[in-house]
Amino acid sequence: MQTIPYGRQDISQADVDAVVEVLRSDFLTQGPAVPRFEAAVASHCGVSHALAVNSATSALHMACLSLGLGPGDWLWTSPVTFVASANCGLYCGAQVDFVDIDPRAYNICPGALADKLEQAERAGCLPKVLVAVHLCGQPCDMRAIKLLSQRYGFKIIEDASHAIGGKYLGVPIGSCQYSDITVFSFHPVKIITTAEGGMAVTNSAELAAKMSLLRSHGITRDPEQMTHESDGPWYYQQIDLGFNYRMTELQAALGVSQMERLSAYVARRHELADRYDELLAGLPVTTPWQHADGYSGLHLYVIRLQLDKINRSHRQVFESLRNAGIGVNLHYIPVHTQPYFQRMGFKPADFPRSMGYYREAISLPMFQALTDAQQDRVISALGKALVA
Repeated sequence: MQTIPYGRQDISQADVDAVVEVLRSDFLTQGPAVPRFEAAVASHCGVSHALAVNSATSALHMACLSLGLGPGDWLWTSPVTFVASANCGLYCGAQVDFVDIDPRAYNICPGALADKLEQAERAGCLPKVLVAVHLCGQPCDMRAIKLLSQRYGFKIIEDASHAIGGKYLGVPIGSCQYSDITVFSFHPVKIITTAEGGMAVTNSAELAAKMSLLRSHGITRDPEQMTHESDGPWYYQQIDLGFNYRMTELQAALGVSQMERLSAYVARRHELADRYDELLAGLPVTTPWQHADGYSGLHLYVIRLQLDKINRSHRQVFESLRNAGIGVNLHYIPVHTQPYFQRMGFKPADFPRSMGYYREAISLPMFQALTDAQQDRVISALGKALVA
């Protein structure tokens, strides 16, 4: 029997046609498709500037650098995220720390953040940047985080890798009303895909200009940015140390096509989540809680096992599902438990709520093409796994 993956891209004939059109065009890179994709995402989010790049990790790195993060600075983020949310600070030479999660939303807990900031102020080690991760697509409590940033002076990056198509307080995630920069991911298992790819959006022209420079080797052809008059129409200058973080035209064309179905994709994910909620109601699991302020992008549907009500371990349930052809996953192993971070001195017990989540969490299949029949199969396998 074919395995049902936890996530999967949905590629239409229109997507294929869009990519083929680029293949037959004059530009495979640095052509018109990237600006079209940037304009589509900016329009959706209601934001002033959008910069497409080759991954969300690259976008996070550019975002940190544009905010001036460097040696001697601190970046804070959630332990329950992919390692890139923390590594972006290390790439800049900064130090990294974590803030434990809210027990229901699984995002950074505003109360824990407030307490840690108060302690950090006394110790003289306040963060320069906070990366607020919208886990599973559910937005963080950005209003509370913004108020704390105004009091303590840190910058905010929204890691919305899971969240395009979602909303916070009725406004699209990515509007940057409560942050300096928002980052999206377009990996194949995400809500929309460009195969690999990411984007940074902002309302700051200054930050956008800085990230644009960093995206392409720190090179400019703009005479106003050059140190002296141009030598001729061929001339360019490297005025900063940048990277090759550009997105290709093929990826951007796919992204433009996928954006046309974004709202439908997210709506279908909500239908599936509602159906999961109903079908799981009688089982010893905790279903995802949704904050009234947010409309989740629903990249992931994570359940937590009520281990005190079953006679099986977390691993046994997980392996039973995998053996039944259900491609479950676990998002995520808390970053502070990784060997690289353990060598910095972090211990598993440092963030107990994150560890409690890790011991119980399982990501069930969630993607827009998931059928009701496949979902029924997931529920049946889970029911058996819990009592086997």
